[in-house]
Amino acid sequence: MTLLDGISGPRDLDRLSPEELTQLAAELREFLVENVSRTGGHLGPNLGVVELTIALHRVFESPRDPIVWDTGHQSYVHKLLTGRQDFDGLRSRGGLAGYPQRSESEHDVVESSHASSSLSWADGISRGFAQTGRDDRHVVAVVGDGALTGGMTWEALNNITDDNDRNLVIVVNDNGRSYAPTIGGMARYLNRVRTASTYRDLDEKSGKAARRFGKIGRAFYRGVRGGTHGFLTRFTNNDALYAQLDIKYLGPVDGHDLPALMETLELAKSYSAPVIVHAITEKGRGYEPARENEADQFHAVGRIDPLTGEAIGAPGGTGWTEVFAEKLVDIGERRDDVIAITAAMLRPTGLGPFSERFPERTYDVGIAEQHAVTTAAGLSYGGLHPVVALYSTFVNRAFDQVLMDVALHRAGVTFVLDRSGVTGPDGPSHHGMWDLALLHIVPNIRIAAPRDAERLREVLDEAVAVDDAPTVVRFPKGAVGDEIAAIERRPDGTDVLFRDGDEDVLLVGIGPFAAIALDVARRLKAQGIGATVVDPRWVVPVAESIVSLADRHRLVITIEDGIRVGGIGTRVRQVLREAGIDTAVDELGLPDAFIDHASRGEILDDAGLTATRIAQDVVSQVLGTRVPVARSEAPMTRTGAISTQPVRPKR
Repeated sequence: MTLLDGISGPRDLDRLSPEELTQLAAELREFLVENVSRTGGHLGPNLGVVELTIALHRVFESPRDPIVWDTGHQSYVHKLLTGRQDFDGLRSRGGLAGYPQRSESEHDVVESSHASSSLSWADGISRGFAQTGRDDRHVVAVVGDGALTGGMTWEALNNITDDNDRNLVIVVNDNGRSYAPTIGGMARYLNRVRTASTYRDLDEKSGKAARRFGKIGRAFYRGVRGGTHGFLTRFTNNDALYAQLDIKYLGPVDGHDLPALMETLELAKSYSAPVIVHAITEKGRGYEPARENEADQFHAVGRIDPLTGEAIGAPGGTGWTEVFAEKLVDIGERRDDVIAITAAMLRPTGLGPFSERFPERTYDVGIAEQHAVTTAAGLSYGGLHPVVALYSTFVNRAFDQVLMDVALHRAGVTFVLDRSGVTGPDGPSHHGMWDLALLHIVPNIRIAAPRDAERLREVLDEAVAVDDAPTVVRFPKGAVGDEIAAIERRPDGTDVLFRDGDEDVLLVGIGPFAAIALDVARRLKAQGIGATVVDPRWVVPVAESIVSLADRHRLVITIEDGIRVGGIGTRVRQVLREAGIDTAVDELGLPDAFIDHASRGEILDDAGLTATRIAQDVVSQVLGTRVPVARSEAPMTRTGAISTQPVRPKR
């Protein structure tokens, strides 16, 4: 039996000796490598916070002292120490979430995995405790150094220092990286602290000397450390950044030295004021394949060989991101005014090849989406055409900048949104399901959703040619499907993919859902129902071809993997009504709900967004008969079901 087997909650750590805690740390790393290699997940960040998490749970009393993780992908060890050791279904339906989740444990406080929000959460919780007479409780925020590039952390720090009568501990988990090495002035400042040998040597030697004298020596060291830190930082020419913010600072401390961590956290706990603890950690600690991976030190992995770190059963086919990456380099070769911007996601969004070919035309602004978008507006004014590459879920954070800084100023900026729609195992905060509903209301915006690789190349060329309005190109996670040829290309850009029989149903497939629309049409044909399938390519504005075709059909069905409420289907319906066309419109999409982690297929089935379900409902509506649904295909919720509005009679 291992020590980890005996841990069912944080207080089980209290009975372990220092030697046993060190052994537990080794067991935790072994567990992570063995289990995450089978399921995939965030491996490198969690290997780096093993000792830090042990120390936090040893010193503080979760959940009485809530711990907020920023970001939540570094919470696997926290899950293990709070009684959740079944990792077999990690990030799969019914299994543990890849991020903190309140429904799993009272120890999980904040579920969102968007970075830079923890200090605002901690500020609010600690103020709440103080005002409700619970000021004997502590609040701990664990923030990665990458998250400090987000402006929200500095807004929070500005307010945290405005009221110092609170038990608030901010742990900066500094490994010099977010996905890749952290960039910007804050990163340079922290790097100076990490590499200042004079400071480090003085600090370590003084600590070791004090510990030789037992409890008295350690008490003396704790008492003078806060005072000597200011002297040492000035002596070593480090900026006294946090001192200028009027907040106590302890560190840097070795994030893998358990005794030092616990002593420092105990000292921080003893203050009745906000304190920053600066812990230096190593991403991928203890696992050589991760440490040797220069790209991201195994930030996130699929299934891998635990001995070598080599990928196992990697998905086949060319990925959407790969197609975009290749095409952007091609555009860059032809146009020297095109530049690339991202927010700490250079390689995940496919900008790696462009940055290698054109380093002087690539900007990684850190975890700062708002800044990225407004900088893009400025670059456009300066005569350039920025391509801002983000995950779809993160454009939510910069909506105001898209609206007021880009669109209002008619700036020619192209947004490329990776991981749009259902992403699957990362859960509700990572699904890119809001982008269509959010962005289509922006005046003059143009939004493209390519159905295959060739269409992605086409619309990207078209997008960067627009110099007086924002353009958006969105695509999902994963491999690109087979190419779908058009049987007719309309002058306004609409592609007709299928036409057979009477003009009963017009199916509008948004992006990759064109393939599902084709499948539906073939099923309808077998039932004697005529159908036309179109791919608008540019879904905003609504093409005139959609309007004219809708006027000739009895029923229009739009299929998208954005939220159904206020999505592209809603826009199509409004445009038809404005044109005086009374054809019934059914908008199929995702529910306006937070969707838990599961596979993409499971989520689409739940929403009724499968060819089988859609065809069955259309047959029922058009022919007035109910087609039985197989039990295995019945979704949990019928959010994508066809409505019962009247279908236009045959002409």
